[in-house]
Amino acid sequence: MQHFNFSLTRRLIVAALAATTVTAPITSFAQSAWPSKPVTIVVPFPAGGGTDAFARPLTATLSKNMGKQFIIDNRGGAGGTLGASVAAKAAPDGYTFFLGAVHHAIAPSMYPKLDYDIEKSFVPIALVSSVPQVIVVNPQKVPANDLKGFIDAAKKADGKMNYGSAGSGSSHHLAGELFNGLAGTKITHVPYKGAGPALVDLIGGQIDVMFDGMGSSAGHIKGGRIKAIAVASDKRAPGFPNIPTAAESGLNYKVSTWYGLWAPKGTPADVIAKFQAELKKAYNSDELKTIWNGLGAETPDVYGDAFGSFVTSEIKRWGEVAKASGAKLD
Repeated sequence: MQHFNFSLTRRLIVAALAATTVTAPITSFAQSAWPSKPVTIVVPFPAGGGTDAFARPLTATLSKNMGKQFIIDNRGGAGGTLGASVAAKAAPDGYTFFLGAVHHAIAPSMYPKLDYDIEKSFVPIALVSSVPQVIVVNPQKVPANDLKGFIDAAKKADGKMNYGSAGSGSSHHLAGELFNGLAGTKITHVPYKGAGPALVDLIGGQIDVMFDGMGSSAGHIKGGRIKAIAVASDKRAPGFPNIPTAAESGLNYKVSTWYGLWAPKGTPADVIAKFQAELKKAYNSDELKTIWNGLGAETPDVYGDAFGSFVTSEIKRWGEVAKASGAKLD
């Protein structure tokens, strides 16, 4: 006859029930204590570009406010889609986020075989900034002082003038093709692996022009290394009141570059909510407002589903632009 140790069995059952009871609170506590270790922000372009220009002060502010490091992981290539792919495959544990841009709303129209879906592989967190595109030139290679002079010079060059972009399918690329169509110019596209490397060559005179986001060009414009011809918006950019709009010269040329934050799908909702609260705190600080103004932007107030709806509308809009411009991957 088999004998049972009822005292031992009872102790094991009580222990098991206790473990079951405390498991959920421990998990919840771990998430409420987020972040308990460094957080990685995947930036899909090299240092020196517009995405990086906003990512660095933002991560510095978050690190200071939250007491944990927010680390930038620059993963440039393929018009920003390489970094997006890396972020989409990251563990959804609240310790990896993706800081993408308008390029990722364009990519579905330009890259037919993406291994991620910006709407299905991620959860939208918040808009980071929105800046107008600015036409910038190397002043030694393009001695124009206004938009009319620039268009005249481009037409005379007849295909020999070139413009750099952050990569095929980037907003810089489509902005250039849109400009060619509107102005009747034939400026030749030269793709790079990010706006940073393209700007280095613009300053060095290896390329003539960029249709760049104000965020990455701002410091170089202020430093006199490149010349701003016009901004592609209805109104002049914050912090740059002396740069005219394209509309002031009679050209209906409007292009903006925006940047945003996403989390890999499956990231805990309470972590996302806490991150959004910290972003709102950062955006409302005088420090970031001043930095954003210096980059030609204002701090935003668009989060969650509202940001997701905006991205959906941008995918549709840029799909139409890509089709109308006839832009192709180089």
